[in-house]
Amino acid sequence: MGQMLQEVSEWIVRLVWTNILWFVFIVAGLGVFGMMPATVALFAVTRKWKTGDLDVSIWKTFKETFKKEFVRSNCIGLIFAAIGFLLYIDLRIAEAMEGTFSVILYVFISFIILLYLNAIVHFFPIYVHYQYSIKEYLKQSFIISLISPLSTLLIGIGLYFIGYLITNMPGLIPFILGVLPAYWIMNVCIKRFKTLEQQHLQVNKQMEINESIN
Repeated sequence: MGQMLQEVSEWIVRLVWTNILWFVFIVAGLGVFGMMPATVALFAVTRKWKTGDLDVSIWKTFKETFKKEFVRSNCIGLIFAAIGFLLYIDLRIAEAMEGTFSVILYVFISFIILLYLNAIVHFFPIYVHYQYSIKEYLKQSFIISLISPLSTLLIGIGLYFIGYLITNMPGLIPFILGVLPAYWIMNVCIKRFKTLEQQHLQVNKQMEINESIN
């Protein structure tokens, strides 16, 4: 019982400290420019936890990741923001139109927006788990979000319950607002990444066997 209480206490401290650092580094980056690198650092920490490194220095990981990824993550953030702005304009245009085509267009753009939001959710786990170019990060974010409906559903369910918890207990905002959703998203995505990697290995192995036969 004592061991369990100690582990629970350690997890509470771990989560709260990480969430506080997320807020601190967002402010350190002047808000707008701090959001992307601070969130990348947040996911870098949760990835460490999910890969078994529970004793990782949270402060060191946050500081080093924030500094290293400040420019590149903000560049990607600007690209996502530009895409989002264009989709918003397209949606408003569809709303202003009349007729059956406008309804079809509105539904189509709404679907693209959902895909876009899903890609943003998957972007952060992909960013801290793989080494890609900026173009490939964007591409893989959309591809993986599109081919992972079950993961998307699990993420959505988890975020719904976290949102419900925060809505009913707003006093938890300073302690879990960022870190709990990030941990849940990372948890789901790590499992999905392992599945995709295994499938990729199997395909490559089968291709090698086919080539050797031919």
